[in-house]
Amino acid sequence: MFFEMSSGMIRGLGTVVVFVAFVGLALWVFSGKRSSEFAEARLLPFADEPQPDRIQAPATTRSTRP
Repeated sequence: MFFEMSSGMIRGLGTVVVFVAFVGLALWVFSGKRSSEFAEARLLPFADEPQPDRIQAPATTRSTRP
């Protein structure tokens, strides 16, 4: 049995698919099981910054007065 799908029906089904995907993604992101993974991923932009090996003392400045 073949029936014709109108463009409105296709758009409606597309909206339902996108809505279900959005709800699934929101549940995945806010799941308590993944909080440690996301806490680690939150710090990734800072991973390539060099870490200082030791704290350097501030350089002493000399006076320019005669």
